[in-house]
Amino acid sequence: MTQQTDILCIGSVLWDVIGRSASHMRQGSDVPGRITRLPGGVAMNIAMTLVRFGMTPALLTTIGRDGEGDELIAACARMGMETSHVYRSEDLPTDRYMAVEGANGLIAAIADAHSLEAAGAKILRPMENGALGSRDAPYDGLVALDGNLTLSLLEEIAKNPAFARADLRVAPASPGKAERLLPFLQNARATLYVNLEEAGLLCQTEFADSATAAQGLLSRGALRVLVTDGGKSATEADASGAITQTPPEVLVTRVTGAGDTFMAAHIAAEASGSNRATALNRALLAAATYVSGETPL
Repeated sequence: MTQQTDILCIGSVLWDVIGRSASHMRQGSDVPGRITRLPGGVAMNIAMTLVRFGMTPALLTTIGRDGEGDELIAACARMGMETSHVYRSEDLPTDRYMAVEGANGLIAAIADAHSLEAAGAKILRPMENGALGSRDAPYDGLVALDGNLTLSLLEEIAKNPAFARADLRVAPASPGKAERLLPFLQNARATLYVNLEEAGLLCQTEFADSATAAQGLLSRGALRVLVTDGGKSATEADASGAITQTPPEVLVTRVTGAGDTFMAAHIAAEASGSNRATALNRALLAAATYVSGETPL
């Protein structure tokens, strides 16, 4: 790598274009507000949070060689991320996400991640061509994997020898994409970060609490899991046992991004040498601080 890095973040890196208004909105509303453009995408959100926790991530994604792509690469570099392994396509534009939010929440959103889907396995070339590792000498560090990748690519990663020694940490992009993580159950590879709903979707059932859900995932073949349930309990479990804790009670002012904060805080805690119980506690505290509207540090 060009600079020393602590973790690879693989998946969606794009521009978030968000229109926000203080007004209550409905279909057809035309109201004043603010429009912002910020780096986004699940892999990017995790990477930005890891940076806040003192880690240096390297990005594996696709970003176009257009003006928006050059700006995005520069923004990532300014934040302290390694971008030399990003796949820069000559003919694929930089992906974008567009959303409109009102006082009554999210009104509508469109995710244009066609370039990431089209690039496919090309974003993984550094894991096989010797830049980061190869099938004969696999990368053996931390990897945060975004469930936005296509099912076929996630299946390849779950089986690919180039990932055989990696400490894989995987999160679904949304409950609707939770079933894309099934290859990691079938191959007993990776630590899965899911909420109670996502755990139920993976196991095709409903669970009453995080501890039951964690055991259900392990019985389906998961190597290791962290299951959250909002302000209720959270459980970290593997074959050696389970730890369940309850987050502190806080006034919730935001929810989007809480899962990314929890995952990044847990990874950072373990990377710094924290034991299982301490790492889970630090992750819960960081997520609680985040949803209360404070800085998650």
